[in-house]
Amino acid sequence: MAAARSLSNPSSTTSLISQFRNQSKPTSPPSFLKPHSLQSPCLGFKISFQPSKTRPYLPNHRTITATISLSLPTSKTDRVASAWKVPKWSRRAIKSFAMAELEARKLKYPTTGTESLLMGILIEGTNLAAKFLRANGITLSKVRDETVKLLGKGDMFFFSPEHPPLTEDAQRALDWAVDEKLKSGGDGEITTTHLLLGIWSEVESPGHKIMAALGFNDAKSKELTSSSEPESVDG
Repeated sequence: MAAARSLSNPSSTTSLISQFRNQSKPTSPPSFLKPHSLQSPCLGFKISFQPSKTRPYLPNHRTITATISLSLPTSKTDRVASAWKVPKWSRRAIKSFAMAELEARKLKYPTTGTESLLMGILIEGTNLAAKFLRANGITLSKVRDETVKLLGKGDMFFFSPEHPPLTEDAQRALDWAVDEKLKSGGDGEITTTHLLLGIWSEVESPGHKIMAALGFNDAKSKELTSSSEPESVDG
């Protein structure tokens, strides 16, 4: 009955509508979200602060790309033009080269030399050349020690480039490995054995001097050549 009486009364109906409208109005934002301003009478300027709009959190995902190469740098431009005729490097040889660049950066050297190529072969570790070196007492720690003795420590405040460029003797060692494979003919890949013998062929290079200091010689070079397993083993 009370409800009926209030509905029949126009003033009561207007009051109910007014209350409903007041309740449906959006509430004012908190004071910390309102614009504020600061005014300095001494400095004579006014600074206004406007709250920034909130944005949903989006994780920062970066696309990672990887490039796989089947060849290593060469100084002979004719090979670049006819790359299909040149044998491919084995995956262990390519990994050894990548480890050599990383080792040069670790030692803070500006270039990748024959000493770094030698360490890269040993760091990869599973290739035939690395196994032969270890069997003859030439280990990674010994090569590192000899490298520091011969070339010194890198500057602690120097940062190597992402891909330290090859020294001239290191580039010749790579080219020697390709030439030797081409001379031998047949199928198969250029392996870490070719790379190691290429380092040894550069008699004035740090890599050759380090190998000689650790007991490697021409007799062992011939032994490694004659005892090489099929290319697929190192590929």
